[in-house]
Amino acid sequence: MDLIKPGTHIDFVRRMKKAVFISWGLILIGLISFIYHNGPNWGVEFVGGTEVHIKFAKEIKSDQIRNILISAGYTAESVQQLGLPQDNDYLIRFSPKVVAFEKIQELQNKLEDIVKNFPEFQGANILRIDYIGPNVGRELIQKAIISVILGCVGILLYLMIRFEFEFALGAVIAIIHDVMITLGAISITNKEFTLAIVAALLTVIGYSVNDTIIIFDRIRENLRKATKLGFKQLVNESVSQTLSRTILTGLTVFLVLGALFVLGGAVIHDFAFTLIVGVIVGTYSSIFVASAFVIYWKYRKGVLT
Repeated sequence: MDLIKPGTHIDFVRRMKKAVFISWGLILIGLISFIYHNGPNWGVEFVGGTEVHIKFAKEIKSDQIRNILISAGYTAESVQQLGLPQDNDYLIRFSPKVVAFEKIQELQNKLEDIVKNFPEFQGANILRIDYIGPNVGRELIQKAIISVILGCVGILLYLMIRFEFEFALGAVIAIIHDVMITLGAISITNKEFTLAIVAALLTVIGYSVNDTIIIFDRIRENLRKATKLGFKQLVNESVSQTLSRTILTGLTVFLVLGALFVLGGAVIHDFAFTLIVGVIVGTYSSIFVASAFVIYWKYRKGVLT
């Protein structure tokens, strides 16, 4: 199925400079958000503590939850709404100083009393209570960072074998671009950074590099045809030839993720959100970031004038 008619010529290269400025702007906005929020909103897996997931029977505000818990002797470190507002799902986090491991049963009993005695909590369902020690949290942060770095290094080595060095480096830069913008979106929306988000980011990396390889493969095929086209025009032709495939793949993935985002419930909501942002940004970077870097590299090396 061809959404783009064969022979269609779109000047992507002419728009790449503007696209680079847009990318830098989005990355800058994300960095500002990180500074404003004092870094990521780490989940309990990374910082340690107790996390309580409660589904309320009726609408309630986070300030109401916080005040009721304070009156019961438990100061919540954060009260975060999950999913859509009508879901009435909240994630409540307590630091290890407030709720130690040996006090979890006591907390559960207290929450059950609150559900019985406070009208705002009546009908609420305590879905889960998780505890993670701070030492385990620090170890998981290190492993999460290492997994992303090793993923990028492995992709770079694979692409250096399959393509020229500038193509491999362009793909890795596109991956870093995608991860940074996706992390910025997570920070702007103040979503909790959990192991599920790490899994989503690794999935985004795989999707982005696959999309980029499709375009690079077509560029390499066209180069072998000994065409008289200049490299810029050849990039335009290659991107145009793969555009139908890029749009169809992105659209089908987006439809599935959209269904997960809307219907998947609070547990999978942030995971689906991360993938939606990553797929959109990954499709964009495959066209405007990875190829733009290859063109820039060839200019720097004097291959293009």
